[in-house]
Amino acid sequence: MDEEYIQSLLDREMHDFAQIPSGDWIKEARLDAIQYILNKRDLLGFTSQTAYLSVIYLDRFLSRRSIDEEKYWAVRLLSMACLSLAAKMEECAVPALPEFCVDEYSFESSVIQRMELLVLNTLEWKMGSLTPFAFTQFFLTKFCQSSLQRNAMSTIVEVILGSLKDVEIMCYRSSVIAASATLVVLDPRLTRDALEHKINLLSSTSVLKIEDIVSCYYQILELDILKLNRGDIMSPDLSPNQLQIAQVLGSSSVATSADSAKRKMLIFNQNDHIPHKKQQH
Repeated sequence: MDEEYIQSLLDREMHDFAQIPSGDWIKEARLDAIQYILNKRDLLGFTSQTAYLSVIYLDRFLSRRSIDEEKYWAVRLLSMACLSLAAKMEECAVPALPEFCVDEYSFESSVIQRMELLVLNTLEWKMGSLTPFAFTQFFLTKFCQSSLQRNAMSTIVEVILGSLKDVEIMCYRSSVIAASATLVVLDPRLTRDALEHKINLLSSTSVLKIEDIVSCYYQILELDILKLNRGDIMSPDLSPNQLQIAQVLGSSSVATSADSAKRKMLIFNQNDHIPHKKQQH
């Protein structure tokens, strides 16, 4: 992969990450939303790229708008809209909106469409966010020159998906997550000096901060993803050839508000027929 192209991606992603809001309830709702996205990815046959992109949309939205406390249904509706939008960006065939619903949360298609529009407007129609998959092939080629590359790629994708639920890891730029995940898979016993040596070999990636990669590397290790039960992370569906292509569309520069008090409130019309709690079955 051309280093000049990678450098252009690195320059572009400088403002392409969001500060995820704090709060126990929103963190719990976010985890539930991500689990929904991963489950639907498997059921609908979406790529890992689509799943990751939808979580980026979710986090970018939450960094710019507030949702009334304890309204878990609103976050689930948001996750449906984000997954649908990501599918429209990445998939060749996009299912009808009712297929994004699940038994405990069932919304009318018109309601999901309104949420899609709210997401688009909130993100200023800048939907081409970079994911770690834009960088994984580059870092794997740089860090590993052996025949391990082909086998390592699927594990790297698994580690990246496994880190989705960690709020702190998701605050890193996609390139940092990609580099850290690659290094974890290739060698989970690297010292700080060894990590610095490997990063310094990347002549064209001056915007990468060694401290960020070191920190992210050890945070991924703490998750112990490779030893977890992988029931919610199925075999990756991106081939090495697909991973070499950065699926980038449009501008992805996003300015997030530093003051959460200034974030807009998420308000729905009473006529939207949105349930205020899970349906009981």
